[in-house]
Amino acid sequence: MPVPWEALIPFGLLTSMFAAAGTLLNVSKRAQNQGKPVRYHIDSWDEMMMDRDRRLTGHLRGQSSNPVPPEGFETSSAWYTEATS
Repeated sequence: MPVPWEALIPFGLLTSMFAAAGTLLNVSKRAQNQGKPVRYHIDSWDEMMMDRDRRLTGHLRGQSSNPVPPEGFETSSAWYTEATS
């Protein structure tokens, strides 16, 4: 049975377009996360740590090794916005 060589051109185009779309999506996701892989299965602890990192550095994926927090970090918590009874 002969190989239909005409079908290889559309197959190559389709394969390269899927590869290009997947690569661009991966690059876009990593660029949004400062070059780190995307996080999956985030629980409440991870959400709290991401909020803390955002308050410390201004970005959800940023981390700081500075032992002294920035000015205003003490009062930027969500706990202070809740009503006390």
